[in-house]
Amino acid sequence: MKIEDIIRKKGADVVTIAPAATVAELVDFLAKYNIGAVVVSEDGEAIAGIVSERDVVRRLAKDGADVLAQPVSAIMTANVLTCSIEDSLEATGHTMTYSRIRHLPVVRDGKLTGIISIGDVVKYRIDQLTDERNHLLEYLHA
Repeated sequence: MKIEDIIRKKGADVVTIAPAATVAELVDFLAKYNIGAVVVSEDGEAIAGIVSERDVVRRLAKDGADVLAQPVSAIMTANVLTCSIEDSLEATGHTMTYSRIRHLPVVRDGKLTGIISIGDVVKYRIDQLTDERNHLLEYLHA
């Protein structure tokens, strides 16, 4: 299975936020869309960074409530790992696990085309294993 298969099933919609938006606006986005991370982008295609709930919490612990008035660019991760729609589920899961990241933007021709979470990877891997198990059981009982 490739990342393209996951994007096709879950959809390619990606919520983005501008680097100049405030952290308070980011918190509203996270709650409104019930998501754990947002891609930071001026135009919805070029990736400037990524910011997660964890980033917000860590900065709140460090700087207090003043962080809410800061721009998202002040707390985002600028060096963003990405994957391609052609990448395998296994390789992408490996990257996410060993890099300790939960959200990975998906790019095609250098442009943002989706985002996957570690939950997406786990779900689709479980589906694959279930299918394989069912095929083996059918073979054994045929």
